[in-house]
Amino acid sequence: MELKIEKQAKGTVIYLNGPAMGGPDGARLNEMLHTLLDEGEQRVVADLADVSFMNSSGLGMLISGMITMRNGGGDLRLCRVPDKIRNLINLTKLNSVFISFDTLEEALS
Repeated sequence: MELKIEKQAKGTVIYLNGPAMGGPDGARLNEMLHTLLDEGEQRVVADLADVSFMNSSGLGMLISGMITMRNGGGDLRLCRVPDKIRNLINLTKLNSVFISFDTLEEALS
């Protein structure tokens, strides 16, 4: 999976691209989030539009990222979640945990 960071005026966006299956990708995401917190960034949005597949380890990666941000006084929001991943989040009842938005603009506001 590819991870790309883009800092914007209202927060930082991390674009995820490809299959999200945890493991080394989860470690890289967590490292990025710790770096952002160290830089004072409190609002991070994970743009999932280009995630082609997500398994339970990928969900764990997002949960870990959210916990990292919240423990650091920040927040991790999701945006542009593909339908099959949204269904997985709903099935696992994590929709009550994640704050999810249809557009990047809504997630950053």
